[in-house]
Amino acid sequence: MRRGLTADVVVRTGADLADEVGFDAVTLAAVARRLDVRTPSLYSHVAGSDDLAARICALALEELADVVSAAVAGRSGGAAVLGLLDAHGEYARRHPGRYAATRLRLPAEGSTGGAGVEAALAAGRRHADLLRALLRGYDVPSGDEVHVIRLLGSVVLGFATLDVAGAFAHSEPPSQESRRFIAEALDAMLRPGGAA
Repeated sequence: MRRGLTADVVVRTGADLADEVGFDAVTLAAVARRLDVRTPSLYSHVAGSDDLAARICALALEELADVVSAAVAGRSGGAAVLGLLDAHGEYARRHPGRYAATRLRLPAEGSTGGAGVEAALAAGRRHADLLRALLRGYDVPSGDEVHVIRLLGSVVLGFATLDVAGAFAHSEPPSQESRRFIAEALDAMLRPGGAA
């Protein structure tokens, strides 16, 4: 076994590989080749390919939560929504494979998914908490909060995914202007008297 090989090294190598070749192309064998070890050596650090994928997902969600936290800190309303959109867009551009990993389908809470799944679920809850904090600046009825969180998450994820795929590169104005427009529209919708 290679000296210095840890679960963190294996997961970060997998995440780097995902950014280079795409999350779906990351395999234990590919990570082992990158680390110059035999594939069985990785099983001391990850339980298998599903565990590796879940751990990459958890890493990406935690990194993204840190970026989002910094982007919305001290901001409220439309400025916070724009910070959220910008943070996702920038992270997706810098780390396309990691960003794809954030969409990994995980088993439901309480199932036996292993440490990687538990870490990813915890990181996902952190994102929901960040959106709840953002919504404190609005008067969203408690019964609508989950719907609004899903709306924000869908818009942010959808826009960032399409933008990094180049879907908006063929026309003007630049996507940053559309992000500002979306932030203003969401802000207006969420304010008292808006459509939410």
